[in-house]
Amino acid sequence: MRKICATGLVVAGTIILTACGNRGALEPVEGSSLPPPVYGEATAPTGDELLIPSTQAQPERSDELLRRSEKRQDDKFDLPPPG
Repeated sequence: MRKICATGLVVAGTIILTACGNRGALEPVEGSSLPPPVYGEATAPTGDELLIPSTQAQPERSDELLRRSEKRQDDKFDLPPPG
């Protein structure tokens, strides 16, 4: 039983070490290319630019606190369920 556990740990460690991967520049796989430039842009984005998340993917946090209670305005679309 101990041999099976030790073998499993060695295999798991090997997989983790191989996942450390390449630290060089990113390049597309052979036979494919990077996405075309966005409409209105002159150049296509590089691999490093594609790794930076947009503000939509990572929005900024809003920490605005309510300073005083305010009565909610009437919402004409907030209807009770039918029936």
